[in-house]
Amino acid sequence: KLLNFITYKSHKTINQMKTLIAYCTNHGCTEKTALELKNFLGGDIDLVNLKKETNPNIDEYERVIIGGSIHAGQIQKRVKAFCNTKLEQLKCKELGLFICCMEEGETAQKQLHEAFPEELHLKAKAVSCLGGEFNFDKMNFFEKLIVKKVAKVEESTSKINQKAIKSFSTKMDKVFNPFLFLV
Repeated sequence: KLLNFITYKSHKTINQMKTLIAYCTNHGCTEKTALELKNFLGGDIDLVNLKKETNPNIDEYERVIIGGSIHAGQIQKRVKAFCNTKLEQLKCKELGLFICCMEEGETAQKQLHEAFPEELHLKAKAVSCLGGEFNFDKMNFFEKLIVKKVAKVEESTSKINQKAIKSFSTKMDKVFNPFLFLV
């Protein structure tokens, strides 16, 4: 009975947790990913696009997830500014960090590491690259030209990683309960 009570209390806590997903998107990939995260996570979740709202109040949230997309090896300046401005507050929250990028392996991991301050990496419960996409319909002429030349991609393509999104969500929803060791 004690185990059932503890499990119930932990589950209830996750479902009552207020979460902010703060993101920045250039062509819609990060927004699409943030919406999918919202669908997988438990609790009360608000989405904030940092291009539209540059300084959201994070005081009312127990959990904050921050995401952005990588362009020319860098995350958007607004994501960096948000992290740097709110650094001390963010270190007191349950935290998740993600990027959307087309790179894989070591290159993606390097971009992920460089996207956020080290203090946030050390505090984060989940950190992941969730894939990316090139959406030619939302790019201007010069962006298409650069993607075609540098990435050698001729048409819209998506590598959004559903498995990684689900895994990230699962990590964020896990609850550590020291009382489980007493059973």
